[in-house]
Amino acid sequence: MNFYELLWALKKYNSFYQMKINTTRLQQHFEAMSEIGKIGETGTNRPAHSPDEKKAFELAASWMQDAGMKTHIDNFGNLIGRLEGKDSSLPVLMLGSHLDSQPYGGRFDGVAGVLCAIEAVKTLAENNVQHERSIEVVSFADEEGWRFNKGLFGSKGILGRLDPDDVERKDKDGISRRQALIDFGCDPTKFKESEYKPGSIFCFLELHIEQGPVLDIANKPIGVVSGISGPLWWTVKLKGMAGHTGSVPMPLRKDALLGAAEVIVAVNEIATQKPGDPTVGSVATVNVFPASRNIIAEEVSFTVDLRDIDIERRNRYEKQLRDKIDSVANRRSLEYTITEDFKSEPRYCADWIKEIIHAECNTLNLDAPELMSGPFHDAMALSYACDYGMIFVRCKDGISHNPLEYSSYQDLALGAEVLYGAVLQVLKK
Repeated sequence: MNFYELLWALKKYNSFYQMKINTTRLQQHFEAMSEIGKIGETGTNRPAHSPDEKKAFELAASWMQDAGMKTHIDNFGNLIGRLEGKDSSLPVLMLGSHLDSQPYGGRFDGVAGVLCAIEAVKTLAENNVQHERSIEVVSFADEEGWRFNKGLFGSKGILGRLDPDDVERKDKDGISRRQALIDFGCDPTKFKESEYKPGSIFCFLELHIEQGPVLDIANKPIGVVSGISGPLWWTVKLKGMAGHTGSVPMPLRKDALLGAAEVIVAVNEIATQKPGDPTVGSVATVNVFPASRNIIAEEVSFTVDLRDIDIERRNRYEKQLRDKIDSVANRRSLEYTITEDFKSEPRYCADWIKEIIHAECNTLNLDAPELMSGPFHDAMALSYACDYGMIFVRCKDGISHNPLEYSSYQDLALGAEVLYGAVLQVLKK
């Protein structure tokens, strides 16, 4: 941070200079972490269960240990740091996020939640704060879900909520998650040993960049999350018949790619049918077989991502999309399958935690609006086991899952300070 940035921060936030957290240390941690899996000047590619994620874990673990935490990697591939309280039998206060990234990602997605949590715990130790309840900081494995086409693996894993086929999923190189975990040093046959007993987590706090434009447009550095939209992830496969593109008459073709194109357009039309609603729908990956320019596509698989905060509306749109796929397949003489990769209803933050976060924002003279999260987070998985709350940090132009993703170190420091204050209050419960 240069002199003018500091002056701006002091002027805008008159309590900035009173921060308990160490802003310089936090910035140094972000800069060091951004070097692992770095692509270009500002991008990150740190796949789940990869050597680069292991390097990130080793670096984060060193900071956890410096804060007084004992660290280990569990059998789901989660990095866990634990600071013991006076009464280890009490349910833990859990903090964290993830260090895996998208293949064309930024420096702050997930990372902000892990590093700010470490900073909060380090600040507790530096101020000799005594607490009954133990605290755990977790970097969850494979939140992003792109490598094995299914996310929230580590956070669902510790709660015993994995599906039977989750460890058998394969990445684009044919490596199964089971093998990736073994290569990472985990033992998939001992998942039970890494699961948390019901009631053993008191609550979960997650700081995250917003990944949207609301805070940036409002010129607000911090937001309080009210809930997370319910995501629906599918893999759709359409199968037709291959043939020569120069000789098969158009009316006789069973073109899987043409059918897929109709469905892809329909996803957008269904999601946007009522302007102003927060529904979003996307198709972001398409695989074509045999992928020759003069062979009619025989099989096409593609992913569908449909999200909404209104579960009834999402269910209605899901039915519309299923009907559309069936109609397209029948009209074009195609076979189809729909595989449900992930599904959750919207999950809402606990009122008592939101009140704590708002109070901490007020202490820092921050006007922090409440907003929904369109993206899902590890907090969504944890919401099935305990109360949760989330802090959003502004990101420039709302850009995320892109090397241009950016949050200022001033805003991140403010977020860490709010998180630290919230931790102090939760520890009093």
